[in-house]
Amino acid sequence: MARWEFKLPDLGEGVTEGEIVAWLVKAGDVVKEDAPIIEVMTDKATMTITSPKAGTIVSTHGKVGEMVAIHATVATYELAGNASVREAGDGAEFSANASVEAHAPAVTLAPAAEPAAPVPTQPSRPSEVHPPVAAPADTGYKNDNPLATPATRKFARERDVDLTRVPPTGDQGRVTQKDVEDFLAGRATAPTATSHVAVPAAPQQAAPVTSAAPSREPVRITPPAGDAKTLEDRIPFAGMRRKIATKMSQSKQTAAHFTFVEECDVTALKELRARLKPAAEKSGVKLTFLPFIVKAVVAALKKHPQLNTALDESTNELVYRKYYNIGMAASTDAGLMVPVIKDADRKSLLDVASEIERLGSDAKAGRLKAEDLQGSTFTITSLGAQGGLFATPILNFPEVGILGIHQMKQKPVVKNNQIVIGDVMLLSLSFDHRIVDGHVGAAFAYEIIGYLENPDRLFLEMG
Repeated sequence: MARWEFKLPDLGEGVTEGEIVAWLVKAGDVVKEDAPIIEVMTDKATMTITSPKAGTIVSTHGKVGEMVAIHATVATYELAGNASVREAGDGAEFSANASVEAHAPAVTLAPAAEPAAPVPTQPSRPSEVHPPVAAPADTGYKNDNPLATPATRKFARERDVDLTRVPPTGDQGRVTQKDVEDFLAGRATAPTATSHVAVPAAPQQAAPVTSAAPSREPVRITPPAGDAKTLEDRIPFAGMRRKIATKMSQSKQTAAHFTFVEECDVTALKELRARLKPAAEKSGVKLTFLPFIVKAVVAALKKHPQLNTALDESTNELVYRKYYNIGMAASTDAGLMVPVIKDADRKSLLDVASEIERLGSDAKAGRLKAEDLQGSTFTITSLGAQGGLFATPILNFPEVGILGIHQMKQKPVVKNNQIVIGDVMLLSLSFDHRIVDGHVGAAFAYEIIGYLENPDRLFLEMG
């Protein structure tokens, strides 16, 4: 038998590392060729990596929540017979399937930005390759999921330092290179209570701002009296949930949010959909209200192009997009993702409906591709039947606007000086106040409402 190292293959253009979301195998497992072995999340999507060879797993390298560099060893195999030992990193084929993950629509997510920290130029090997030496002075500190940049991890590996034993002093509880140096020199500061386990907050995504945010001490959670193992369950704050936390923090701390809420009488829209629904079904398309809302948003964006922009803070330029890619927040058990309807202005109402159905189905089944999640210029988020009265959506940064749609309810409305029962829905729109003034946001909102209350106008102005 021959030993073989499976190295993390290339996961897409510009991707230099990925976060381990889940191990699907363990040491001792016999795997077949093309069997799924690990889930890895990049800035683009979550991917299931399959085995390029059949064999027995000797060991896995890296824990859930850890970052692993492209071409770093993630598993060691034992191959039977005269099987080739050619490494995947040197050209063996592999399969990486993008996996969608969605979340409640009051908050939205776009692919995370590249980390600001330098990425190692040489393949890095996990700490299992070099067993960590004992700490110069036992501080009593222990954190099974330390936060650190790839450069710091490489620095620690080269010196056989176990990062789980290094007390962090960096922002958001991150271990810095100086922390490693202090640990080696015996200068590491001991925690106030050895029973405490550091639970650092999600790492702040790098954003080009003019002033640095003040550093915060890591949060430490003290287990209650008694047997903590029976009173608490601890799981790694990793994968999509950590990406959501990072993106939401960046959006809230960078954009200046303000929200505008208004009623919309959708009685006419409801009647129009009821008339068109049978024809759509004959074409094999499920016609919901969302395609009409997408078309109303596109028509309003064309009249208010400032809402289809993004601020490039690295160049201090406001980028006006001349294409209309509408993100639709999708909800699944895995978390939040925002699949994108590309060129929504060029698609017919049926085409938009068909694309919404495809993206929603792929989202639930985990079949979305990386390109399905990129390039949105404006986002719509809906809680459907659980929409409540209204909410304050968080921007899908760096977009400058987001539309939240809520539950339709029958309410008394005034028409032709008569009180009648109408179908009413509240729209809540959040804007980046750095870019969008209040009156501009309000005008945009009323433009959308105008199309939804008089949906026949959409057919007059559709491209």
